[in-house]
Amino acid sequence: MNKHEIIIIGSGPAGLTAAIYAARANLNPLIIAGFAPGGQLINTTEVENFPGFPEGIMGPQLMQNMIKQAERFGTTFVYDVVKEVDFSGNNKKVMVGSQVYEAASVILATGSSYRMLGLESERKFFGRGVSTCATCDGAFYKEKTVAVIGGGDSAMEESNFLTKFAKKVYIVHRKKEFKASKIMQQRVLRNEKIEIIWDSEVSEIIGETVVTGLKIKNVINQEERALNVDGVFLAIGHIPNTDFLAGQIGLDEKGYIKVIEGHTKTTVPGVFVAGDVYDFHYQQAITAAGMGCMAALDAQAYLESPKY
Repeated sequence: MNKHEIIIIGSGPAGLTAAIYAARANLNPLIIAGFAPGGQLINTTEVENFPGFPEGIMGPQLMQNMIKQAERFGTTFVYDVVKEVDFSGNNKKVMVGSQVYEAASVILATGSSYRMLGLESERKFFGRGVSTCATCDGAFYKEKTVAVIGGGDSAMEESNFLTKFAKKVYIVHRKKEFKASKIMQQRVLRNEKIEIIWDSEVSEIIGETVVTGLKIKNVINQEERALNVDGVFLAIGHIPNTDFLAGQIGLDEKGYIKVIEGHTKTTVPGVFVAGDVYDFHYQQAITAAGMGCMAALDAQAYLESPKY
């Protein structure tokens, strides 16, 4: 029988933390983990800002540790992806392949995907000079030269942060003006370590085993030039993984899941959310894990409530 008390969709820090808490509460959670469990951290190298690892830990190892911890307390894993859901009844239905799983409560922890440039070289060097998180990887670029791609608030914030480590930061933006807020723009324009390359886009990322440079193309005159950098940070936005939820739950204009009462409750009773699929601001493993804990506790309270 495919009936459960809690189904967790997603296997990053949020989903796995939720599973650990739910399993320890004897709720026997089921995780729909996808084909490559572990979330975005399985594509990273060394993680130095997750508490409890003073020497750092490799991203894939951290996620394997979480998976083992969840399994230890009784979490069941299904390594497949969700096709669709039906949240209309008291028992929520989750369709995976030819199987239909039912649960009284569901935790959505599907995360978000980094918006990419679409270059083959971008994927080749991901984790080897291409990064999507300055907070995570900035310290690896002490006294080095890096480039940030983007023109919004995230790009401004990442660029300023990187100047704490890098000796030089280029911002490559395909327009003549930023879309970032004025105050964020001012901070960047006043920073002597930052140089703006306007009206330009990255046509190729260069290197052998690690990034050594970029090919930059001017979008006005189509001229190309090489730019020597040790790393490149993508700051062109995120895409929440919520396509399969359309019409089933409240989403904002960008596709992120809405919460009510300021916690993890969604617009559907019994359905909760955790991690980057809701939190587009912080986008950190530790904040996702913290919200996973909150979602599990909220789901437990829901299952124990007289209303349920």
